[in-house]
Formats: sequence, C-alpha cells, structure tokens
Amino acid sequence: MTVTLADVAARAQVSPATVSRVLNGNYPVAASTRERVLRAVDELDYVLNGPASSLAAATSDLVGILVNDIADPFFGIMAGAAQNAIGEGAQGRAGGEKLAVVCNTGGSPERELTYLTLLQRQRAAAVILTGGSLEAPDHMAAVSAKLAKLTDAGTRIVLCGRPPVQGDASVAALTFDNRAGARRLAEHLLSLGHRRIGYVAGPADRTTTRHRLEGHREALAAAGLPQGPTVHGRYDRRSGYDATLELLRREPSLTAVVAANDTVALGACAALRDQGLRIPEDVSVAGFDDLPFSIDAVPALTTVRLPLHDAGARAGRLAVGTEEAPPGGVTTIPAELLVRDSTARPRD
Repeated sequence: MTVTLADVAARAQVSPATVSRVLNGNYPVAASTRERVLRAVDELDYVLNGPASSLAAATSDLVGILVNDIADPFFGIMAGAAQNAIGEGAQGRAGGEKLAVVCNTGGSPERELTYLTLLQRQRAAAVILTGGSLEAPDHMAAVSAKLAKLTDAGTRIVLCGRPPVQGDASVAALTFDNRAGARRLAEHLLSLGHRRIGYVAGPADRTTTRHRLEGHREALAAAGLPQGPTVHGRYDRRSGYDATLELLRREPSLTAVVAANDTVALGACAALRDQGLRIPEDVSVAGFDDLPFSIDAVPALTTVRLPLHDAGARAGRLAVGTEEAPPGGVTTIPAELLVRDSTARPRD
C-alpha cells in the first residue's frame, strides 16, 4: 500500500502542512519537530514526489553512483568511467542525456542508506554501488530492502566491485575476483622463498578485506605454513605506515609485507625506509588494485591488477540499458598478477 503524506503526519503527530514544510525546506520548523517528521518518513519509507518531469514516468533522468571516497583512485576511476559511459550516444537535452550524480558516503553505512533513500525519492533511473559492502547483518538487510524497493519502482541497480545480492537476479553485479588475486600474489611470494610474510589488511567488516585475506591465507595453508601476523586498518597511506610498524614490532624478521591495496603499500614502504630497511633487498612489498601510481613508485610495486576503468564503464552501460546483463545477473571479473621491482628473493 502506498504511504501518503497524511500517514507520515499521523505517525509524527503533526499536521500534513508541517510535513510538507519539513520535506520542502521552505519554512522554519523546530528542530525537534523536524527530527520527528524525518524519523516518521524513514520508518514508513515514504517516497516524496520527485521533480515534475518525473511524474509522468516511472523514473527520472538521474543516475546515482555511490562511492566510499571519490578522492581514492579506486573509486574515482570507476565513477569517472561509469559517468562517461552513461553519457555515450546521448544527443544533449533532446537525446536522452542522463544526469550522473556521485554520492560520497565516506564509508558510512548511514550515509549509504540515506543516499539510497534520496535516490528512491527522486525516482532515479539507475543506481550504481561501487566497492565492497559492510558485513553487518542489519545493514545488509536494510540495503537489500532499499534495493528491492528501487527495482520495484523501475530503477536499474548495478553493483560494481561488490558482491551480488543473494537471491535477487534482477540486480546486475560485476564482482572482482579478489580472493583468487590475493592467492596468486601470496603464491608469488612463496615461490620466491618468503616464509615470514606480514599482512596489512583493510577494515575487518568489509567484504573486500575478507576476500583478499582469505585468498592470502589459502595460499599459506596450501604451502603448509601458519598464518603470518595481520594488522587491520583503513585503506589509506597512514594506515599502511602505522600497521607496518606494528608488524615489525610483532615480527622483526619479516621478509615480506602484503598490503591491502596500493595506497596502503606506499605507507608500508615509507615505514620500512624509516626503519632503515631497503625494498626489496631487506623486505619485499606488494599491493593490490594496480592504481595509476603503482608503476611509478620507487621501486615499482608488485600488485594485482583490477580492470577498474573497464568495470566502471560496463557498469555505466548496464545502468542505462545499452548493455544487457549476463544470465543470472552476475559477472566475475578476473584479477591479474603484475610482478614488478618491489618483490625479490629474501636474503639467506
């Protein structure tokens, strides 16, 4: 049953006019009243009428692209490629042009849900969610419910670098094979003779972190080795620096450090140099993603390449319907090991 403005007013115990003022933002309303109205809107999942141009159709010309951090090249590359693909073939205002809006969540689960709600209210034509998801049952259930409501309203949903929604083949998913990529990277280090390998992981509650760590540990287990020391942190340079110092404190005889991504690897390299250690003569370092700067680092980073631009472009085409989703809706994109100068055989 469709929720009306009157339903929201009754839940919030205010007049319909007050609800309208809060939602339109065109009249001063007491903060406590505003909070009560917005809470009722969320509880009832009320969808505000979108722009007048969208009233005659199921969706508007809006495409939302959700990213954790637009300043992170991992997300910036995918978002930029998606936006370009969304605009391919359009002929300006009369040619079906879409407005692509990048929504920066900052990694906040609350912001992610808020953006999905706002895009639902605007009857977005499509929504692209990039990067790994938070592995919190309540949040995962809330996101699944939001995506179901969006698809029911005619919005296309595309997951890019994100695990598929279980049991929902209507949501297209482009997933990176993080587990296999991490396994190949660990196997490379093992083949060089490394046996004391530290791991700088991403946030423990993210799917990308878990998959990459699982692949790494699978390779160690297959070689009959115990898990090496692991430190979790953010996907940024500072985390790589601090975590590497902690790894060295725990295991001073480390011969290799595997980083959660290339940005973290740069921090690891800086920490090792500050401790008077050479790369790769004393300690090998490896990253993940093959971000643009990884080949220009000194020494160039051994890493795992994810085709971020191609994945983002494909997500954009899926979002606007210029490319058909595969049967079942899920595509697994392989990862490629790139061996460069930052890894070498350990010293005897």
